[in-house]
Amino acid sequence: MRVTHIITRLIVGGAQENTITSALGLYHRPEWRVDLISGPSVGTEGSLEASLQSKPGLLTILPELVRPVSPVTDFLALRRLTALLREWRPEVVHTHSGKAGVLGRLAAHRAGVPVIIHTIHGPSFGPFQGPFANFAFRSAEKLAARITTHFVVVADAMTRQYLAAGIGTPDKFTRIFSGFDLDPYLQALPDPVLAAKLGLQAGDFVIGKIARLFALKGHEELIAIAPQLIQEIPRARFLLIGDGPWRKRFEVQIHAMGLGKSFIFVGLIPPSEVARYVALLDVLVHLSRREGLPRAIPQAMAGGKPVIAYDCDGAGEVCIDGETGFLLRPGDRSGLTDRLVALSRDSLLRERLGGFGREFVRSRFSADRMIQDLQALYRRLWDQRTNRPMAAKGLPSSDSNP
Repeated sequence: MRVTHIITRLIVGGAQENTITSALGLYHRPEWRVDLISGPSVGTEGSLEASLQSKPGLLTILPELVRPVSPVTDFLALRRLTALLREWRPEVVHTHSGKAGVLGRLAAHRAGVPVIIHTIHGPSFGPFQGPFANFAFRSAEKLAARITTHFVVVADAMTRQYLAAGIGTPDKFTRIFSGFDLDPYLQALPDPVLAAKLGLQAGDFVIGKIARLFALKGHEELIAIAPQLIQEIPRARFLLIGDGPWRKRFEVQIHAMGLGKSFIFVGLIPPSEVARYVALLDVLVHLSRREGLPRAIPQAMAGGKPVIAYDCDGAGEVCIDGETGFLLRPGDRSGLTDRLVALSRDSLLRERLGGFGREFVRSRFSADRMIQDLQALYRRLWDQRTNRPMAAKGLPSSDSNP
């Protein structure tokens, strides 16, 4: 069976890591043939394209597939995608992200692809943007939903949001957690060399945040409570992992508050390095107002770290209040302060929450489980679409990609 994944760009991010893991999970299996189409990866978010250089024939870059809305360029991207899919004739097209999700599904429909799947990694509409943008995104999703065989969601919250918007029916949604390689997190120990390089010392209480430095990620709320936190936790250190257009703004604000020694801007790091930094944390905070299921939360839990998260989108499906961490109402700065102080003073509480979180993730977030769930879904949808089992169709397979 041939499966073609389509995504807008392969920047450093959870949706992109999920897509690459999904594609690589099939790449080495002889009964599957897989392609990945992406637009160019440009900007401050970095690129994951290099991770696929050793996989010949897997990645195709489509210059016309760009994130900004552009009628002429979008039309060219749609035409090129349609031509490629007609040439490759995949049994399944699996799209990811907003622009590629719409154009990819339209192209697959025009090319006569039997099974068209779209993964909802995060909401494309909601209270985080204005009425015009919400109308445009809802309309585009409703149009694409008419030709979508099935939706994969990374959290049940996405199903509820799409159904409430009149998109799809309950039987068209399947939750598959975004799996990743757990071993680096399960095995990681604090690296004293890395800690020294970052300026961390024994006895510091390290509060980590892994997110793009931009709007809706909640950095400004962590910065706002920092003065009070430092009064309560004099050895508090804030480790900010990630980069983005708001970095300079935050740096200026922090220095103006006289907190420059308390905050460490790590910048953008490769996904393969995240586990080393998680091992240095005492707690991870995630304060995003828009994210399907934050990848940073299960990563921290796999590393045995308690988490504190705002109850947005799918965060509450893994950050279970009082069991794997603390779940707060969005904007609850007082609650955030209180929970951090409590964790700083109770190492046994940190160990209990971290241990439970590690076991929760171990059984649900492995890359192998995600790949197995996707394969089962592909087969089931093919059988339903054709009324014949996959094996009986004599579908093409190869030992390697073209």
